[in-house]
Amino acid sequence: MLSAILLIPAVLFSQKPIKLGHIDSQKLIMAMPESDSAQKKLQKVEQEFQATLEELQGEFNRKFKTYQDNYTTMTELIRTTKETELNELSERIQNFQAQAQQDFERQRVELFRPIQEKAKKAVDEVAEENGFTYVFDIGPGVGAIVYAASDTEDILPLVKAKLGLTE
Repeated sequence: MLSAILLIPAVLFSQKPIKLGHIDSQKLIMAMPESDSAQKKLQKVEQEFQATLEELQGEFNRKFKTYQDNYTTMTELIRTTKETELNELSERIQNFQAQAQQDFERQRVELFRPIQEKAKKAVDEVAEENGFTYVFDIGPGVGAIVYAASDTEDILPLVKAKLGLTE
């Protein structure tokens, strides 16, 4: 028993020391030139969606104004038909908004996936080349770490250098 207790410190001290590092992956990704290109593509998509939505909303507003202006002179059949038309147009607008949001998110994921993969590969290479045991992502919204000790090393400059990015 005593010999086992005496061996524990020897085993603990013979292991490779743990080297911790941290990085803000959002800062890295935003520093990559590919991010600007992806962001511009997303802005173009968003503008196209917005233009279509404004067209639909304009059509609805015109039809609704016509409905309001002529309400007192409409027969019951015409009034019901116009109300049905307005309801259907309102549903089309809501469906378009939901589908546009889904499509926008899908395109965002597709555009940023290769950028994230490139960044991850660079982080992995830097961590391995510099002997890091763990690298924590401390970027906003990541939530992977609550505390970063002051003796961890920020490897963002090393990864940027690996990717050929300058400040």
